[in-house]
Amino acid sequence: MWPVGFLLVLGPLVTLHELGHYLVGRFFGVKAEAFSVGFGKELAGFNDKHGTRWKLSMLPLGGYVQFKGDMNPASIPDAAALDDLAPEEKDGNFHHAALWKRALIVLAGPVTNLVVAVLIFAGFNMIYGKVVTLDAAQTNVVGSFSDGSAAKEAGLKVGDRIVAIDGDNVYQFNEVVEKIVLYPGKEIDITIERSGAALTLPVKISDVTESDRFGNEARVGRIGVYSAEQRREPVAVGEAVGLAFDQTAGLMRMMVTGIVQIVTGDRSVRELGGPIKIAKYSGEQLSLGWPTFISFAALISLNLAFINLLPIPALDGGHLAFYAVEAVRRKPAGARGTEWAYRMGVALVLMLMIFVTINDVVSLPFFQS
Repeated sequence: MWPVGFLLVLGPLVTLHELGHYLVGRFFGVKAEAFSVGFGKELAGFNDKHGTRWKLSMLPLGGYVQFKGDMNPASIPDAAALDDLAPEEKDGNFHHAALWKRALIVLAGPVTNLVVAVLIFAGFNMIYGKVVTLDAAQTNVVGSFSDGSAAKEAGLKVGDRIVAIDGDNVYQFNEVVEKIVLYPGKEIDITIERSGAALTLPVKISDVTESDRFGNEARVGRIGVYSAEQRREPVAVGEAVGLAFDQTAGLMRMMVTGIVQIVTGDRSVRELGGPIKIAKYSGEQLSLGWPTFISFAALISLNLAFINLLPIPALDGGHLAFYAVEAVRRKPAGARGTEWAYRMGVALVLMLMIFVTINDVVSLPFFQS
Protein backbone atom coordinates (compact mmCIF):
# COMPACT_ATOMS: atom_id res chain seq x y z
CA MET A 1 0.00 0.00 0.00
CA TRP A 2 3.06 2.28 0.08
CA PRO A 3 2.76 3.66 -3.48
CA VAL A 4 -1.02 4.00 -3.22
CA GLY A 5 -0.81 5.87 0.08
CA PHE A 6 2.07 8.03 -1.19
CA LEU A 7 0.19 9.14 -4.32
CA LEU A 8 -3.04 9.72 -2.40
CA VAL A 9 -1.21 11.96 0.09
CA LEU A 10 1.36 13.83 -1.95
CA GLY A 11 -0.56 14.15 -5.23
CA PRO A 12 -3.55 16.13 -3.92
CA LEU A 13 -1.51 18.15 -1.40
CA VAL A 14 1.09 19.25 -3.96
CA THR A 15 -1.65 20.03 -6.49
CA LEU A 16 -3.51 22.18 -3.96
CA HIS A 17 -0.24 23.93 -3.01
CA GLU A 18 0.48 24.82 -6.62
CA LEU A 19 -3.15 25.77 -7.25
CA GLY A 20 -2.75 28.33 -4.49
CA HIS A 21 0.13 29.93 -6.41
CA TYR A 22 -1.71 29.64 -9.73
CA LEU A 23 -5.07 31.06 -8.65
CA VAL A 24 -3.60 34.08 -6.86
CA GLY A 25 -1.31 34.66 -9.84
CA ARG A 26 -4.27 34.55 -12.21
CA PHE A 27 -6.18 36.93 -9.92
CA PHE A 28 -3.34 39.45 -10.24
CA GLY A 29 -3.06 39.01 -14.02
CA VAL A 30 0.19 37.00 -14.06
CA LYS A 31 0.44 34.49 -16.90
CA ALA A 32 1.20 30.86 -16.00
CA GLU A 33 3.11 29.10 -18.78
CA ALA A 34 3.06 25.64 -17.17
CA PHE A 35 1.36 23.83 -14.30
CA SER A 36 2.95 20.47 -13.55
CA VAL A 37 2.13 17.72 -11.09
CA GLY A 38 5.48 15.97 -10.72
CA PHE A 39 8.91 16.77 -12.14
CA GLY A 40 10.86 15.61 -15.18
CA LYS A 41 9.53 14.26 -18.46
CA GLU A 42 5.93 15.02 -19.31
CA LEU A 43 3.68 11.95 -19.42
CA ALA A 44 0.44 13.67 -20.44
CA GLY A 45 -0.85 17.20 -20.77
CA PHE A 46 -2.96 19.79 -22.55
CA ASN A 47 -3.03 23.54 -23.21
CA ASP A 48 -5.93 25.60 -21.90
CA LYS A 49 -7.42 28.71 -23.52
CA HIS A 50 -5.12 30.95 -21.45
CA GLY A 51 -1.99 29.30 -22.91
CA THR A 52 -1.08 27.35 -19.78
CA ARG A 53 0.34 23.86 -20.29
CA TRP A 54 -1.22 21.50 -17.71
CA LYS A 55 0.82 18.33 -17.40
CA LEU A 56 1.51 15.20 -15.41
CA SER A 57 5.24 14.51 -15.15
CA MET A 58 7.30 11.40 -14.45
CA LEU A 59 8.66 12.00 -10.92
CA PRO A 60 5.79 12.32 -8.40
CA LEU A 61 7.90 14.14 -5.82
CA GLY A 62 6.35 17.58 -6.07
CA GLY A 63 5.09 20.00 -8.67
CA TYR A 64 5.41 23.57 -9.89
CA VAL A 65 3.82 26.54 -11.60
CA GLN A 66 6.12 28.25 -14.09
CA PHE A 67 5.08 31.86 -14.54
CA LYS A 68 5.95 34.14 -17.43
CA GLY A 69 9.48 35.49 -16.89
CA ASP A 70 10.75 32.47 -14.95
CA MET A 71 13.94 30.84 -16.17
CA ASN A 72 12.86 27.47 -14.76
CA PRO A 73 10.30 25.79 -12.49
CA ALA A 74 12.08 27.11 -9.37
CA SER A 75 10.96 30.64 -10.37
CA ILE A 76 14.52 31.85 -10.81
CA PRO A 77 14.09 35.08 -12.80
CA ASP A 78 15.40 35.06 -16.36
CA ALA A 79 17.63 38.14 -16.18
CA ALA A 80 18.03 38.26 -19.97
CA ALA A 81 14.29 38.18 -20.49
CA LEU A 82 13.73 40.97 -17.97
CA ASP A 83 16.05 43.48 -19.63
CA ASP A 84 14.64 45.97 -22.10
CA LEU A 85 11.23 44.34 -22.40
CA ALA A 86 8.59 46.14 -24.40
CA PRO A 87 5.57 47.26 -22.34
CA GLU A 88 3.35 44.59 -23.91
CA GLU A 89 5.93 41.92 -23.05
CA LYS A 90 5.96 43.03 -19.41
CA ASP A 91 2.23 42.42 -19.22
CA GLY A 92 1.61 39.21 -17.29
CA ASN A 93 5.30 38.82 -16.39
CA PHE A 94 5.64 37.60 -12.81
CA HIS A 95 8.83 39.53 -12.14
CA HIS A 96 7.30 42.80 -13.32
CA ALA A 97 4.33 42.47 -10.97
CA ALA A 98 4.23 44.72 -7.91
CA LEU A 99 6.30 43.47 -4.98
CA TRP A 100 3.28 42.89 -2.76
CA LYS A 101 1.56 40.90 -5.50
CA ARG A 102 4.60 38.65 -5.98
CA ALA A 103 4.79 38.12 -2.22
CA LEU A 104 1.12 37.11 -2.02
CA ILE A 105 1.45 34.77 -5.00
CA VAL A 106 4.42 33.02 -3.38
CA LEU A 107 2.78 32.94 0.05
CA ALA A 108 -0.42 31.45 -1.39
CA GLY A 109 1.06 27.95 -1.73
CA PRO A 110 2.05 27.38 1.92
CA VAL A 111 -1.08 29.18 3.11
CA THR A 112 -3.19 26.76 1.06
CA ASN A 113 -1.51 23.83 2.81
CA LEU A 114 -2.17 25.46 6.18
CA VAL A 115 -5.82 25.99 5.27
CA VAL A 116 -6.15 22.33 4.23
CA ALA A 117 -4.77 21.21 7.62
CA VAL A 118 -7.06 23.60 9.53
CA LEU A 119 -10.11 22.38 7.59
CA ILE A 120 -9.25 18.74 8.27
CA PHE A 121 -8.73 19.38 11.98
CA ALA A 122 -11.93 21.43 12.13
CA GLY A 123 -13.82 18.58 10.45
CA PHE A 124 -12.50 16.07 12.98
CA ASN A 125 -13.40 18.43 15.83
CA MET A 126 -16.94 18.67 14.48
CA ILE A 127 -17.23 14.89 14.17
CA TYR A 128 -15.50 13.77 17.36
CA GLY A 129 -15.74 16.83 19.59
CA LYS A 130 -13.05 17.95 22.03
CA VAL A 131 -11.51 16.15 25.00
CA VAL A 132 -12.40 17.68 28.37
CA THR A 133 -12.01 16.55 31.95
CA LEU A 134 -15.15 14.81 33.21
CA ASP A 135 -15.22 17.26 36.11
CA ALA A 136 -14.11 20.75 35.01
CA ALA A 137 -12.68 21.35 38.47
CA GLN A 138 -10.20 18.50 37.82
CA THR A 139 -8.53 20.13 34.78
CA ASN A 140 -4.76 19.47 34.86
CA VAL A 141 -5.15 17.50 38.11
CA VAL A 142 -2.94 14.40 38.40
CA GLY A 143 -5.26 11.39 38.28
CA SER A 144 -2.69 8.60 38.49
CA PHE A 145 0.91 7.64 37.70
CA SER A 146 2.49 5.07 35.43
CA ASP A 147 5.03 2.56 36.70
CA GLY A 148 8.39 4.22 37.26
CA SER A 149 6.88 7.69 36.90
CA ALA A 150 9.49 10.45 36.91
CA ALA A 151 6.89 12.87 38.29
CA LYS A 152 6.04 10.58 41.20
CA GLU A 153 9.71 10.11 42.03
CA ALA A 154 10.13 13.90 42.03
CA GLY A 155 7.39 14.29 44.64
CA LEU A 156 4.16 14.91 42.74
CA LYS A 157 1.04 13.31 44.21
CA VAL A 158 -2.41 12.31 42.99
CA GLY A 159 -4.64 15.38 43.29
CA ASP A 160 -1.90 17.92 42.51
CA ARG A 161 -2.88 20.46 39.86
CA ILE A 162 -0.17 21.31 37.32
CA VAL A 163 -0.34 25.08 36.75
CA ALA A 164 3.03 25.93 35.14
CA ILE A 165 6.09 24.36 33.54
CA ASP A 166 9.37 26.30 33.64
CA GLY A 167 7.36 29.39 34.59
CA ASP A 168 4.95 29.15 31.64
CA ASN A 169 1.31 28.76 32.68
CA VAL A 170 -0.54 25.69 31.37
CA TYR A 171 -4.33 25.53 31.31
CA GLN A 172 -5.06 22.23 29.54
CA PHE A 173 -3.49 18.80 29.77
CA ASN A 174 -2.48 18.88 26.09
CA GLU A 175 -0.31 21.93 26.92
CA VAL A 176 1.46 19.85 29.56
CA VAL A 177 2.08 17.13 26.97
CA GLU A 178 3.45 19.63 24.43
CA LYS A 179 6.01 20.94 26.93
CA ILE A 180 7.23 17.44 27.80
CA VAL A 181 6.98 15.07 24.86
CA LEU A 182 9.71 16.75 22.75
CA TYR A 183 12.22 17.15 25.60
CA PRO A 184 13.45 13.69 26.66
CA GLY A 185 16.17 13.89 29.30
CA LYS A 186 15.58 17.56 30.10
CA GLU A 187 15.10 18.75 33.68
CA ILE A 188 12.11 21.04 34.13
CA ASP A 189 10.43 22.88 36.99
CA ILE A 190 6.79 21.92 37.44
CA THR A 191 4.65 24.27 39.53
CA ILE A 192 1.67 22.61 41.20
CA GLU A 193 -1.20 23.59 43.47
CA ARG A 194 -1.50 21.36 46.54
CA SER A 195 -3.96 22.09 49.35
CA GLY A 196 -4.29 25.68 48.16
CA ALA A 197 -0.52 26.34 48.18
CA ALA A 198 1.87 26.67 45.21
CA LEU A 199 4.87 24.35 45.07
CA THR A 200 7.61 24.04 42.45
CA LEU A 201 9.37 20.71 41.97
CA PRO A 202 12.28 19.83 39.64
CA VAL A 203 11.46 16.85 37.41
CA LYS A 204 13.78 15.10 34.97
CA ILE A 205 11.82 13.99 31.92
CA SER A 206 12.31 10.31 31.11
CA ASP A 207 13.91 9.50 27.74
CA VAL A 208 11.64 6.87 26.20
CA THR A 209 11.74 5.11 22.82
CA GLU A 210 8.24 4.02 21.80
CA SER A 211 7.17 1.78 18.92
CA ASP A 212 3.89 1.65 17.04
CA ARG A 213 2.25 -1.47 15.63
CA PHE A 214 4.41 -1.22 12.49
CA GLY A 215 7.68 -1.08 14.40
CA ASN A 216 8.29 2.63 13.77
CA GLU A 217 10.23 4.03 16.71
CA ALA A 218 10.01 7.53 18.19
CA ARG A 219 12.10 9.11 20.95
CA VAL A 220 9.81 11.03 23.29
CA GLY A 221 9.76 12.56 26.75
CA ARG A 222 7.46 11.20 29.48
CA ILE A 223 6.93 12.02 33.15
CA GLY A 224 4.40 9.23 33.76
CA VAL A 225 1.34 11.32 34.67
CA TYR A 226 -2.27 10.58 33.74
CA SER A 227 -4.94 13.24 33.85
CA ALA A 228 -8.20 12.92 35.73
CA GLU A 229 -11.00 11.07 33.90
CA GLN A 230 -11.86 12.63 30.54
CA ARG A 231 -14.71 12.59 28.03
CA ARG A 232 -15.49 13.99 24.57
CA GLU A 233 -17.73 17.02 24.30
CA PRO A 234 -19.40 18.19 21.07
CA VAL A 235 -18.40 21.60 19.72
CA ALA A 236 -20.03 24.16 17.43
CA VAL A 237 -18.52 25.18 14.09
CA GLY A 238 -16.84 28.32 15.44
CA GLU A 239 -15.19 26.49 18.32
CA ALA A 240 -14.17 23.63 16.03
CA VAL A 241 -12.34 26.07 13.74
CA GLY A 242 -10.75 27.86 16.72
CA LEU A 243 -9.51 24.55 18.10
CA ALA A 244 -8.19 23.64 14.64
CA PHE A 245 -6.08 26.82 14.56
CA ASP A 246 -4.74 25.99 18.03
CA GLN A 247 -3.91 22.43 16.95
CA THR A 248 -2.18 23.68 13.81
CA ALA A 249 -0.14 26.23 15.78
CA GLY A 250 0.85 23.58 18.32
CA LEU A 251 2.07 21.20 15.63
CA MET A 252 4.02 23.99 13.90
CA ARG A 253 5.73 24.82 17.21
CA MET A 254 6.66 21.16 17.60
CA MET A 255 8.13 21.10 14.08
CA VAL A 256 10.25 24.16 14.80
CA THR A 257 11.42 22.62 18.09
CA GLY A 258 12.31 19.36 16.34
CA ILE A 259 14.38 21.11 13.65
CA VAL A 260 16.19 23.22 16.26
CA GLN A 261 17.00 20.08 18.27
CA ILE A 262 18.41 18.35 15.19
CA VAL A 263 20.56 21.39 14.35
CA THR A 264 21.84 21.64 17.94
CA GLY A 265 22.49 17.89 18.18
CA ASP A 266 19.78 17.14 20.77
CA ARG A 267 18.14 14.82 18.26
CA SER A 268 19.58 12.47 15.67
CA VAL A 269 19.45 13.41 11.98
CA ARG A 270 18.13 9.88 11.47
CA GLU A 271 14.76 11.23 12.58
CA LEU A 272 14.54 13.22 9.35
CA GLY A 273 12.37 11.59 6.70
CA GLY A 274 12.04 11.85 2.95
CA PRO A 275 9.86 10.44 0.17
CA ILE A 276 10.44 6.77 1.03
CA LYS A 277 9.51 7.29 4.67
CA ILE A 278 6.45 9.32 3.63
CA ALA A 279 5.44 6.47 1.32
CA LYS A 280 5.94 3.92 4.11
CA TYR A 281 3.94 5.90 6.66
CA SER A 282 1.26 6.73 4.07
CA GLY A 283 0.66 3.07 3.30
CA GLU A 284 0.62 2.15 6.97
CA GLN A 285 -1.84 4.90 7.88
CA LEU A 286 -4.05 4.02 4.90
CA SER A 287 -4.22 0.43 6.16
CA LEU A 288 -5.69 1.74 9.44
CA GLY A 289 -8.67 3.36 7.71
CA TRP A 290 -9.66 6.64 6.12
CA PRO A 291 -9.97 8.75 9.32
CA THR A 292 -6.41 7.88 10.35
CA PHE A 293 -5.15 8.42 6.81
CA ILE A 294 -6.84 11.83 6.46
CA SER A 295 -5.41 12.90 9.82
CA PHE A 296 -1.96 11.88 8.55
CA ALA A 297 -2.56 13.90 5.35
CA ALA A 298 -3.21 16.98 7.51
CA LEU A 299 0.17 16.45 9.19
CA ILE A 300 1.94 16.11 5.81
CA SER A 301 0.16 19.26 4.58
CA LEU A 302 1.56 21.13 7.59
CA ASN A 303 5.02 19.74 6.83
CA LEU A 304 4.78 20.98 3.23
CA ALA A 305 3.83 24.44 4.44
CA PHE A 306 6.62 24.47 7.03
CA ILE A 307 9.34 23.26 4.65
CA ASN A 308 8.32 25.68 1.90
CA LEU A 309 8.42 28.61 4.32
CA LEU A 310 12.07 27.94 5.25
CA PRO A 311 14.23 30.86 4.00
CA ILE A 312 16.13 28.73 1.48
CA PRO A 313 16.50 30.18 -2.04
CA ALA A 314 14.32 28.30 -4.57
CA LEU A 315 11.75 27.51 -1.87
CA ASP A 316 8.82 29.83 -1.23
CA GLY A 317 10.48 31.11 1.95
CA GLY A 318 13.60 31.98 -0.03
CA HIS A 319 11.58 34.06 -2.49
CA LEU A 320 9.89 35.85 0.38
CA ALA A 321 13.30 36.57 1.94
CA PHE A 322 14.45 38.19 -1.31
CA TYR A 323 11.26 40.23 -1.45
CA ALA A 324 11.91 41.42 2.10
CA VAL A 325 15.39 42.55 0.99
CA GLU A 326 13.84 44.28 -2.02
CA ALA A 327 11.33 46.06 0.21
CA VAL A 328 14.15 47.36 2.44
CA ARG A 329 16.51 48.32 -0.41
CA ARG A 330 13.69 49.76 -2.57
CA LYS A 331 15.12 47.77 -5.47
CA PRO A 332 15.69 44.09 -6.28
CA ALA A 333 18.89 42.32 -5.32
CA GLY A 334 21.47 42.13 -8.10
CA ALA A 335 20.46 39.76 -10.91
CA ARG A 336 23.73 37.79 -10.89
CA GLY A 337 23.82 37.45 -7.11
CA THR A 338 20.17 36.43 -7.06
CA GLU A 339 20.72 33.78 -9.71
CA TRP A 340 23.68 32.28 -7.84
CA ALA A 341 21.78 32.30 -4.57
CA TYR A 342 18.90 30.43 -6.19
CA ARG A 343 21.28 27.93 -7.79
CA MET A 344 22.89 27.29 -4.42
CA GLY A 345 19.43 26.90 -2.90
CA VAL A 346 18.49 24.31 -5.52
CA ALA A 347 21.75 22.46 -4.86
CA LEU A 348 21.09 22.52 -1.11
CA VAL A 349 17.56 21.16 -1.58
CA LEU A 350 18.85 18.39 -3.87
CA MET A 351 21.57 17.43 -1.38
CA LEU A 352 19.00 17.36 1.42
CA MET A 353 16.74 15.14 -0.73
CA ILE A 354 19.61 12.73 -1.39
CA PHE A 355 20.53 12.67 2.31
CA VAL A 356 16.99 11.99 3.58
CA THR A 357 16.44 9.37 0.87
CA ILE A 358 19.57 7.49 1.97
CA ASN A 359 18.38 7.97 5.56
CA ASP A 360 15.03 6.45 4.60
CA VAL A 361 16.59 3.46 2.86
CA VAL A 362 18.90 2.49 5.73
CA SER A 363 16.01 2.76 8.19
CA LEU A 364 13.88 0.21 6.31
CA PRO A 365 13.23 -3.09 8.16
CA PHE A 366 15.29 -5.03 5.60
CA PHE A 367 18.46 -3.12 6.55
CA GLN A 368 17.62 -3.05 10.24
CA SER A 369 17.52 -6.85 10.32
